[in-house]
Amino acid sequence: MSEVKLYGESLPNIPWQEPDKDRGDQPLWRYEHNPIIGRNPVKGVARIFNSAVVPYGDGFIGVFRGEQVNGIPYIYLGRSRDGIRWEIEPEKIRFTDEQGRPFMPHYAYDPRLVKVEDTYYIIWCQDFYGASIGIARTTDFKTFVRLENPFVPFNRNAVLFPRKINGNYVLLSRPSDSAHTPFGDIFLSESPDMEYWGRHRHVMGRGSEWWESVKIGGGAAPIETSEGWLLFYHGVSGTCNGFVYSIGGAILDIDRPSVVKYRCQNFLLTPEEWYEERGFVPNVTFPCATLCDSATGRIAVYYGAADSYVGLAFTTVDRVVDYIKASSVVTPDDMEIGRR
Repeated sequence: MSEVKLYGESLPNIPWQEPDKDRGDQPLWRYEHNPIIGRNPVKGVARIFNSAVVPYGDGFIGVFRGEQVNGIPYIYLGRSRDGIRWEIEPEKIRFTDEQGRPFMPHYAYDPRLVKVEDTYYIIWCQDFYGASIGIARTTDFKTFVRLENPFVPFNRNAVLFPRKINGNYVLLSRPSDSAHTPFGDIFLSESPDMEYWGRHRHVMGRGSEWWESVKIGGGAAPIETSEGWLLFYHGVSGTCNGFVYSIGGAILDIDRPSVVKYRCQNFLLTPEEWYEERGFVPNVTFPCATLCDSATGRIAVYYGAADSYVGLAFTTVDRVVDYIKASSVVTPDDMEIGRR
């Protein structure tokens, strides 16, 4: 096994569980007490899933997709001492505009949470006269200021890189259409100020393998390693009984992240457990966040399960990078800069 360096801070209290010795060859292994968040977690919220967490203080903080009992999704704040047992605030996050006036989205779902320098950014999908991307910033998790929408409709699955690259903020997204998009590739965009976005580049297209043959989309924030940016993303396949969402992995060039260096041929995780196969939307494993410990190389992956639960899985940077490289299949489109 190679020794891959994971850049970032040490996180000695990262949630962790060793793999089962009988299944020690898995690139990701599930937490044995999944799901960590079940149904009806807060009054008025039927389901929490597709949510994101970061270290904060001596514990963890997260933004959670709360599907209200009336069917409208909003973003809720949660806190945890160990990253496993969560206390979700009963009131949805209250967003304001730049002048401090209330500015709530009509709906908001699938949030990501990324720290860049001294600011935390929440990125989600919302209505902007069609499905689009919303962004807000906070430094204290008390006030949440919405920024300008980066793109016009239709776009989803946005995730921000955890640091600037060549002086610019970098955002992954998945352009879509007005429906439940039956297609989708990952694109990259840059901004000098989190307001004006350009330098758009194609990163990856849907794959030829069954588990990502319909569409793909961003997942957790990319992780900086000595091999490049480690990206956990989702791939979608079509069956006679609907879509199946699996978790895949890729490694992007560290200075030109629209260039794909490696991309795993097989999934890292696919629906197999009851909480992944059975739920409001069956057969879904949807990655949204990771926690990383640079000292040990440990990685904890948070994922939505069946649009009903939050699951937790584990790996190490050595194990998952070795797996991706050993089974890598990249296309000419993957390896080019993505500009035409």
